[in-house]
Amino acid sequence: MPPSSLQSVDTPTGDALAFPGAASDLATVGLEWLGRLVGERRMSPHTVEAYARDLRQFIAFMADHFGQPPDLACFADMTPADIRAFMARRRADGVESRSLLRMMAGVRSFARHLERTGRAKAAAFSAIRAPKIARTLPKPLMAEAARAVARQESRSGEARPPWALARDAAVFSLLYGAGLRISEALSIRRRDAPVGDRDGLTVLGKGSKMRSVPVIGPVRAAIQDYLDQCPYVLAPEGPLFVGEKGGPLSPRIIQLAIERLRGVLGLPDSATPHALRHSFATHLLARGGDLRSIQELLGHASLSTTQLYTAVDSARLLEAWRGAHPRAQAPLNPPRRA
Repeated sequence: MPPSSLQSVDTPTGDALAFPGAASDLATVGLEWLGRLVGERRMSPHTVEAYARDLRQFIAFMADHFGQPPDLACFADMTPADIRAFMARRRADGVESRSLLRMMAGVRSFARHLERTGRAKAAAFSAIRAPKIARTLPKPLMAEAARAVARQESRSGEARPPWALARDAAVFSLLYGAGLRISEALSIRRRDAPVGDRDGLTVLGKGSKMRSVPVIGPVRAAIQDYLDQCPYVLAPEGPLFVGEKGGPLSPRIIQLAIERLRGVLGLPDSATPHALRHSFATHLLARGGDLRSIQELLGHASLSTTQLYTAVDSARLLEAWRGAHPRAQAPLNPPRRA
């Protein structure tokens, strides 16, 4: 079958996503699937692009594996051995389990679309066990370190405009004081800024899920301080946080800001913007916060994700016990006297 002529098609994401190397019927249904992810499932453009990339890589493997442009029939005839060969190929290319798991999720989603629309059955995918991922514990900062990151005074030695330092402090205050993801903080519009008597914020999180979070006084004060110093007139519908040229603030600027603070404050490499969100959850839990409430504040879909912080808190308690308790310094079962 001839290769697809659908090398570039405008999809609902606004990008030219195509499936080179696929037969025309497979490429056409692939683009239909992407449209459904946007229109019906309301996935973010970044997720749709990642899924498209996953399917392109799988199609490229099929073309090489079978020696011809794959079509729908070829996809439906895939065996578990073929899929394992794909996974082995990706591992040989250095792809780790977490990335491979996400990649297989994208291809499985396309296979389910084929079954749902009656095009083909791809039973082989249900026979493949997902790659196992060792779940690592979040690495929060100590409370004093997290507070220092959120203070503007910690950046006093930097040769940068004072208003930019105030902006960074306001962003970090939101991450630690409200548990926001960096993308959520940078997506806040000026008209929604939590300042003055406005002590709450509605954010759009993962999966386009809305949630409301309280914003405490020190965080509101940090945002107001930034607004008072900002040299730009911020449009109500524009971003709250802007870069030094007045455009939307890049997450990379915030990442670089905390990298500079690592040396100043003596923080570990695990000190990242997302570590402030981990710190928010861990410190709330340590002070007796309810797990369900923390789940809602963080916007976790599953309670099991939030429960990871209980393990972090337990590990810290054990570490403190080992460092301070007299019984931790001596063997629990001393040898008997002769």
